[in-house]
Amino acid sequence: FSLEVLSDLHAHMEWADATVWAVVPETTSATPDPRLRDLLAHFHFTQQSFLALWTGQKQPGFDAVRFATLAELRAWAHPYYQQALTFLRGRSAAELATPCPVPWARLFERQAGRPPSIPTLGETYFQVTSHTTYHRAQVNTRLRELGVAPPLVDYIGWLWQGRPAATWPSA
Repeated sequence: FSLEVLSDLHAHMEWADATVWAVVPETTSATPDPRLRDLLAHFHFTQQSFLALWTGQKQPGFDAVRFATLAELRAWAHPYYQQALTFLRGRSAAELATPCPVPWARLFERQAGRPPSIPTLGETYFQVTSHTTYHRAQVNTRLRELGVAPPLVDYIGWLWQGRPAATWPSA
């Protein structure tokens, strides 16, 4: 994975996440939909966990209910994008190709019955964008169940629109 490709995937991920957040209902409600909150918290927690892994910081503790409102969750999640992009832009091609053991891969080992292969730093960065896409689709399904039309956030849709920058909803 080249720096150029990963930067492009990062830009799409941020745009798509911001686009979804723009239609999330009850962003200031004290009683957010639990399933929606949990899905959003999960993929944002995963983003933060990988950033902590890459930068040698303490892993964040996952607790979706600590966010009284979805606006609080969004405010916690939003800084990730610039922090991760800054980290990514500081990497060389050689660094992206270095092994990056993932501490929580032992969960895979228990499930699969074999030790996990060790991904490269670039592969873990790709994993974040891929994992976010997977769970963003679940968020969009939940939005539809709540009567909200989910936005088009496919990568090709982003390309067709000329690769727009993310526009985050105001707090």
